[in-house]
Amino acid sequence: MSLNPHIKNAVTRRDVLVRAAHGFGSLALASMLPAATRVNPLAPKPPHFAPKAKSVIFLFMVGGPSQVDTFDPKPALTKYHGQPLPESFGKVISQFTKGDTPLLKSPFAFKKYGQSGRDVSSLFPHIAQCVDDICFVRSFKTDSTVHAPAMYQVNTGRTLMGYPSMGSWVTYGLGSESENLPAYVVMPQPEGTPEGGTPCWGAGFLPAVYQGTVFRSGANPILNLKAPEGMSSARQRKALDFLQQMNEMDAMNGDSELAARINSYELAFRMQSHAPEAVDLSRETEATRNLYGLNQKHTNEFGTRCLLARRLVERGVRFVQLYSGGGPVSVQWDAHKDLVGNHEKMCSMTDQPVAGLLKDLKQRGLLESTLVVWGAEFGRLPMSQAGGGRDHNPHGFTMWFAGGGVKPGIAIGETDEFGLRALNGGYPMRDFHATILHLLGLDQNRLWILHNGRNEKLTDFGGNVIKEMLA
Repeated sequence: MSLNPHIKNAVTRRDVLVRAAHGFGSLALASMLPAATRVNPLAPKPPHFAPKAKSVIFLFMVGGPSQVDTFDPKPALTKYHGQPLPESFGKVISQFTKGDTPLLKSPFAFKKYGQSGRDVSSLFPHIAQCVDDICFVRSFKTDSTVHAPAMYQVNTGRTLMGYPSMGSWVTYGLGSESENLPAYVVMPQPEGTPEGGTPCWGAGFLPAVYQGTVFRSGANPILNLKAPEGMSSARQRKALDFLQQMNEMDAMNGDSELAARINSYELAFRMQSHAPEAVDLSRETEATRNLYGLNQKHTNEFGTRCLLARRLVERGVRFVQLYSGGGPVSVQWDAHKDLVGNHEKMCSMTDQPVAGLLKDLKQRGLLESTLVVWGAEFGRLPMSQAGGGRDHNPHGFTMWFAGGGVKPGIAIGETDEFGLRALNGGYPMRDFHATILHLLGLDQNRLWILHNGRNEKLTDFGGNVIKEMLA
């Protein structure tokens, strides 16, 4: 190896065999050497300490639901409706407004539900029945008023693209309990991906094998799953083994992308036998299908994805992320003009399926080991936009959690009287990530990878576990 970084390393003898004479020399060498044992990078790994949760289902509401219209009621908005924000709050500039619009009361009625007496608006009649299993955190913060950077921060801990997503870190740290399904599955809205796009579930500088695998919506979530027509399993296995040998010769220098490709071929082969059963919702009872809303047009699509998420974690998939919203603004929670129409539409699509997921996990005994997260990249401002809408608010918003070692039936954190800013410092995304890792038995300070001479972590320079959330 050259000590001068500007001089290319010398070609090795093995490189010569691979490159010369069309690689026939390397074939001869491969036949002489003992077969290398393939290591599955997604094999289960022990956590740092006893975990509360084994898997995560992250329900991401693209565009930003309004916290003051869903789970964080603010009577002061009704009292001061139509008046300007008091000067003591300062001037609040968001992406499309300059802080000079009047306060807007919530058009939705709030009630207390469950033995815990948690507040939920009329938008969520089904989730309202599950509040005794939910931990509401009302004071999360992100650092950008723009969708994509805020999405990156929620998913990767940074506002820039190119960093590993939380699902990638989790699978890097724990692997998968399933040998026949992807460790990390992502199910976007069928109308399109969120503004942040694929970096929201990318592996960044982690090995590419840890990136999310996208499942489609509908009856066939996985494309090209069937074996080529006329090819037997034995013949396909033989062809795959030969391809693996050739690829492994090129992967000798630790090519992350090629190693991921090799692993994906193997996984795809195994999925041909096992994935059809995992995604076959016809095996579910009619009662279960009705629980998720599959019998109704407006809830069928998201309900299908929620039910599929349950089937996946049931079979050992480590991290599942569902996106509600994507593509056109009309199919997002981004209520800049018509708050009532937007939120009624998006809630009607997701309320029953999400509640069905919680109830189904609980009755199957899976909620204790599955952490369900509901949230978005930010919330909405208490002031109006275009008369009946709200602009982006990263200063204080609500996310909620259920199962997986979370204390149920509580609400922690708070925003000011108008729901504008988190009080007492709030919780940055570092705390959000540190807490999820902790529930999975991972120490944020021990889950790292050396990249460009720096020990990179999901929480960067460190977050605080939100201990009030822990059961």
